[in-house]
Amino acid sequence: MNNHTIDTAMAKRMIEASVIRGASIIGQPGGWSVVLKLGMQEKLLGAQRSDKPRMWRSLDRCVDYLKKELHIARFDLLDATNFSDVALVGKSREDASERLRNAHEAAAHDKWFREQVDIGLVEADDPAAEWVTNEEANTSWAKKRAELIKRAEGRAS
Repeated sequence: MNNHTIDTAMAKRMIEASVIRGASIIGQPGGWSVVLKLGMQEKLLGAQRSDKPRMWRSLDRCVDYLKKELHIARFDLLDATNFSDVALVGKSREDASERLRNAHEAAAHDKWFREQVDIGLVEADDPAAEWVTNEEANTSWAKKRAELIKRAEGRAS
């Protein structure tokens, strides 16, 4: 079990229960970490599925994460004493966050598309659905095109 850090999911639950009394942002070689205060104890905010502290390379992103994800807007301490922006060995590539954003956008679009297909299938299976033949559709669009061309020619004169 995870004893040295608290993951984001647990931190959210603890914040809702008013267990977390404060937060500090601490500079580390290569980035920033967050220490959460639980009564008399302090625990690092951990990375997902590990007992390692979560690190941000950018202070802005760290603060943004705390505000948007954990809804913590006030910090007890900002300690930059040990901060250095030297890249740590083994860190992910710089474009990793962009790839993740694109993957999330693609997943969201896929979900939306599948929902639209499901809605279309339900509508198609409805016995009250009114079907239009290909000939009727072609006739309707031919009339619409003729109207648009007539309107466009009227404006060009």
